[in-house]
Amino acid sequence: MSKVSLSADEQDQPRPEVISFREAFWFWLKLGFISFGGPAGQISIMYQELVERRRWISERRFLHALNYCMLLPGPEAQQLATYIGWLMHRTWGGVIAGGLFVLPSLFILIALSWMYIALGDVPVVAGLFYGIKPAVTAIVVQAAHRIGSRALKNNWLWAIAAASFAAIFAFDVPFPLIVLSAALLGYLGGRFAPEKFRTGGHNTAKKSCGPALIDDDTPPPEHAQFSWVKLALLVLVGAALWALPMGILTTLFGWEGTLTQMGWFFTKAALLTFGGAYAVLPYVYQGAVGHYGWLTPTQMIDGLALGETTPGPLIMVVAFVGFIGAYVLQVFGADHVFLAGAVAATLVSWFTFLPSFLFILAGGPLVESTHNELKFTAPLTGITAAVVGVILNLAVFFGYHVLWPKGFSGNLDWPSALIAIAAAIALFRFKRGVIQVLMACALAGLAVHLLR
Repeated sequence: MSKVSLSADEQDQPRPEVISFREAFWFWLKLGFISFGGPAGQISIMYQELVERRRWISERRFLHALNYCMLLPGPEAQQLATYIGWLMHRTWGGVIAGGLFVLPSLFILIALSWMYIALGDVPVVAGLFYGIKPAVTAIVVQAAHRIGSRALKNNWLWAIAAASFAAIFAFDVPFPLIVLSAALLGYLGGRFAPEKFRTGGHNTAKKSCGPALIDDDTPPPEHAQFSWVKLALLVLVGAALWALPMGILTTLFGWEGTLTQMGWFFTKAALLTFGGAYAVLPYVYQGAVGHYGWLTPTQMIDGLALGETTPGPLIMVVAFVGFIGAYVLQVFGADHVFLAGAVAATLVSWFTFLPSFLFILAGGPLVESTHNELKFTAPLTGITAAVVGVILNLAVFFGYHVLWPKGFSGNLDWPSALIAIAAAIALFRFKRGVIQVLMACALAGLAVHLLR
């Protein structure tokens, strides 16, 4: 695919002015409320807002940061927000960006979890979910197209994307293995065919957007310089932020207490699972349902639906798990079940996301020092190509479960299919915003659900 050239007007665009912390704060807060669509949809929203519309960061720097986040355990979209916030406004910028990416979802899920367990079936919510699911499918397809059109610049990268799709779709190869294989291919390609893996293998003098505040040639800011002293201090602070709440829980409830075990379990989930939310969900299912019995299989599936259709990372389903487990087990007694659920949801979110902040703040300086070095960027270019195939597989997965909810042996869900087609036309043909599409599809789903 050829690089999109800048128009004369785009070439004359001035570089954006320095963004104040206050302006960034309100943007990250807004993002926390509109970040629907799982990691693919969220990354697509950030790309549109930060690269194309606001031009806070260039496409190359955005993809470089994304590649690093894809290597880490944890939610890559939230980590990407943390990275860009840190790059723009130091440590507190990263904390604010990553925190606001999560907090709206946490509050919404606490409210929805309470409605789910205390009030039973809510027809209005079910109807809204019915319409949002096919819209999310279309959003994921659009994300694969947008990232693929910019990342797959030659046949080598197309082949990596196709191989990753086949590996995960046909052979169920674990996502971490796909990432490692793509990184190895990128490394070898960078050594033996460097022109094919240099930021996608095509000429990068032309850019698809105007000049950015953090552009390709913008040097890393002073706070992004690596320092062993800063790294050691960060490790100490992170250890204290984990040990203090864990120590309090152990003192109050004992090591075998429900809240203590939740903290320990979700710490392991945050550290031991790679590939984003869809990789961690089987681990959470096995532990929360099979080992601890915090909730039933049906409740876990319902929680996943809630997580898919609320803003924020899909891994926020852990808040639902914590809420339901503490609520049903009456951790604080029969008179304080809501309080128990809310505290548990907050605690499991803390232990799940704390490592993500530490990975970004600790590794960011190293990543910033390598954005022009082929030996580092070539493996990440290979990973980006593989991610396109993985996102496409996710779209197929969503499409199957949304359009054939009872499997291929059942009937096609025609209302969902029509909503998905309408969402795709709105996104691809009329270039409508993600939130507009989600709201329209939610209302359409509500109408269909109530008329049945």
